[in-house]
Amino acid sequence: MKEVIAIIRRHNLPETKAGLLGIGVPAITMISVEGRGKQKGLPGWNYELDPALTELEEKNLGASMRFIPKRMISIVARDEDVPKVVETIIRTNQSGHIGDGKIFICPVDNAVRVRTGESKEQAIK
Repeated sequence: MKEVIAIIRRHNLPETKAGLLGIGVPAITMISVEGRGKQKGLPGWNYELDPALTELEEKNLGASMRFIPKRMISIVARDEDVPKVVETIIRTNQSGHIGDGKIFICPVDNAVRVRTGESKEQAIK
């Protein structure tokens, strides 16, 4: 099993969730995060991709803001499902601009469903 962690633009979350559901991903965890990559701030084209960022600038955060609001999603998948999960995340988030996101793939030793006690791959079905 692997955990696929992706940092994506906020406005891409609905399409990403729909794409993952379309390939049979039964569960996803999402949290709101802030961060930055190489761009170190909010270049102008970012406003075109996520108009809600304009509100942040209007609150005098634009010039000094160092972190960009994003969404982090986490999916625990069987090893054989990871390539299609990654491809779906790329397909639904790739604009060709800096800030499209990052995907991390980490090993998962075990998973346990609290309700039933099922473990390993049985717990993520």
